[in-house]
Amino acid sequence: MRIRNVEAITLKIPFGDLWAGPRRKPRGWTQFDTVLVRVTADDGSIGWGEAFAYSCASSVRAMLTDTVAPLVAGQTVEDIPAFSLALQKELHIWGRYGVTLFALSGLDIALWDLAAKRSGRSLAAHLGGRHRDRIPAYASLVRYGAPEPIRAVASHAVAEGYADVKLHEIAHENIAAGREAVGSNIRLTTDVNCVWSVPEAEAILPRLKALDLFWVEEPVFPPEGYETLQQLGRFGVPLAAGENACTAVEFARLIPALTYPQPSVTKVGGISEFLKVARLARTAGKTLMPHSPYFGPGYWATLQLAAHLDDIGLFEVLHVAPEAFSGRNIPLPKDGWIRVPDAPGIGFEPDHAAIDRYRVA
Repeated sequence: MRIRNVEAITLKIPFGDLWAGPRRKPRGWTQFDTVLVRVTADDGSIGWGEAFAYSCASSVRAMLTDTVAPLVAGQTVEDIPAFSLALQKELHIWGRYGVTLFALSGLDIALWDLAAKRSGRSLAAHLGGRHRDRIPAYASLVRYGAPEPIRAVASHAVAEGYADVKLHEIAHENIAAGREAVGSNIRLTTDVNCVWSVPEAEAILPRLKALDLFWVEEPVFPPEGYETLQQLGRFGVPLAAGENACTAVEFARLIPALTYPQPSVTKVGGISEFLKVARLARTAGKTLMPHSPYFGPGYWATLQLAAHLDDIGLFEVLHVAPEAFSGRNIPLPKDGWIRVPDAPGIGFEPDHAAIDRYRVA
């Protein structure tokens, strides 16, 4: 397929966090920063992707518009992984990770969406087989920092049918409040976002083992510190990480230190790199738990990968209330499960009214 052009579209969509009560601190995260990637082929067919853009949308859009798009326009793409790798090589001077890989991730997703559409198949089928039509999901809560909202929102998630709930809490009392709210039959995790020091992690992990956490995510900084993660494994608490790792090169080092590797399709290098990570995880006997707190093409692409790769364990759904979605008919969880669409490509169809309303000039 020959590429006519690449366009980056920035959206800012507000969301509510399901808690209207008093707060110890003002809300921090209030909107989705999204960069959609639209790739148009010479025959007019369109592929959609999403580049990670939380708090960095303008930089990611600039990388796509000023650097990536001019390299891609006019090119013929037959082998997407080879083409994406060639772009990584071309752009390595700007860094192997960060906004460069975010931009390339969005492009790669759009190219795969376009290729699968042109074949008339869903991405899962195009990749070699659709092995399941639904996947279990877990509710991923934002950080509240106090027991009362944690209990309320975690209980809300369980009432909606989730059997798995993830907190983003770092204090023992708040994590314990989550366990109290969901009960002993629900699998509970927490994402620390690298806040603890190593001594803090060593002090709290034995206490968290008593709470029977399914995993603890990114306990310390740096997130790619595989040697430290290996050492923390001695406490017997399953560890997860990978949302901040770009390319399979980083995962080759991380996977042996983790119980659950967590590639993010909008960060890691797109579908091409995600598949490489999946092969590494399968060889190591590890179950993938993808990072996917998105509601655009990144969400849809992860669903298709989960339909294709039956060794993906759970699908992450950000447990919030967006004002709108960038795509039409998004398949949301019901009783803790998501039905995976079987439409051509990743299944994403833009909601042009929402895009026009929330688009950033």
